[in-house]
Amino acid sequence: MENNDNNSGNARRAFLQKTAIGGIGLVLAPSLISSSLNDSETSEINSTKKEKMNTRKLGKLEVSAFGAGCMSISANYGAPANPEEGIKTIRTAYEKGVTFFDTAEVYGPYTNETLVGEALSPFRDKISIATKFGFQIGASEITLNSRPEHIKKVVEESLKRLRTDRIDLLYQHRVDPNVPIEDVAGAVKDLIQEGKVLHFGLSEANTQTIRKAHAVQSVSAIQSEYSFMERSVEKNGVLDLCEELGIGFVPWGPLGMGYLTGKLNAQSSFDSKLDLRSAFDRFTPESLAANMPIVNLLNRFASNKNATSSQIALAWLMAKKPFIVSIAGTRNTPHLTENLGAYDIQLTTAEFQELETEFSKLKVYGGRMNPMQMTFCQ
Repeated sequence: MENNDNNSGNARRAFLQKTAIGGIGLVLAPSLISSSLNDSETSEINSTKKEKMNTRKLGKLEVSAFGAGCMSISANYGAPANPEEGIKTIRTAYEKGVTFFDTAEVYGPYTNETLVGEALSPFRDKISIATKFGFQIGASEITLNSRPEHIKKVVEESLKRLRTDRIDLLYQHRVDPNVPIEDVAGAVKDLIQEGKVLHFGLSEANTQTIRKAHAVQSVSAIQSEYSFMERSVEKNGVLDLCEELGIGFVPWGPLGMGYLTGKLNAQSSFDSKLDLRSAFDRFTPESLAANMPIVNLLNRFASNKNATSSQIALAWLMAKKPFIVSIAGTRNTPHLTENLGAYDIQLTTAEFQELETEFSKLKVYGGRMNPMQMTFCQ
């Protein structure tokens, strides 16, 4: 029996490492039990005093200056959160001025779209929902699939889970080398003409792919990992291309997948069955310890601003480019409140430059994902 259990655990870990492709959300989660809203609950939500937040543009899509990443509520950063707490967190984000919410069919899979759809249904016409396609989700294996007929099938299913008649921003989650990007863009263009999708996005795509897609259907947003400590998009031309073409940029992992919060250290552990970070080089004990000077740098600035390291990291992204909309993820309202506090932090030109100068003296240890997972990123 012991040997069988070990074999089962090893197999599950191998599956997680094979399929947890940089935040795509493939840790299987229990099904959500949807709780219907009664009329009084819906009325209470709609009458709640809503805070206002400045907006930014992702192409032609106008959204709040900060968005909300919903993935971690359902998958990938440990066991799924209680659905009621997740719904409360999403609705609190809306009350605090957030109008842009990010999910994907593969988060859960499926459960996160279901939760997001329930949470946002009372004020659907006042917010924008982003979701993603790009995978063939099987019982034991998940592979790339961006064939046009599959895209359209996925959209129909996502619309049902999200309780809506249109998707405001539809991303290709990962580029499929077996399907020309022109065909992918053409399929999304058809969906836009049908009114089922309003805007098109790409995730982890290179500059060549972005240009080809943009020539067929205007790309509104690019989503890639980007944070104070992870700056690949500054070096590979993607961020510059967004500026050139008028495309918005949405960083996933804007807090370094939790590292820049300052709450992780070399003793932190990650469940190999439920937490995708367990397979990432940057989250080994050695890398967690070696990268601490980056957190210390953020903390030095935070102490002068009566802020936290998370808030300085998010304020830095906001100051970087006017077309960047971060989607820091959280599963509870205290962390949400902390993250959104970054909106009120203004970095002066001198402070921003000092952060850049001091960071340039540091080295980042560990790759952002393991080599296999990086093959899915262009």
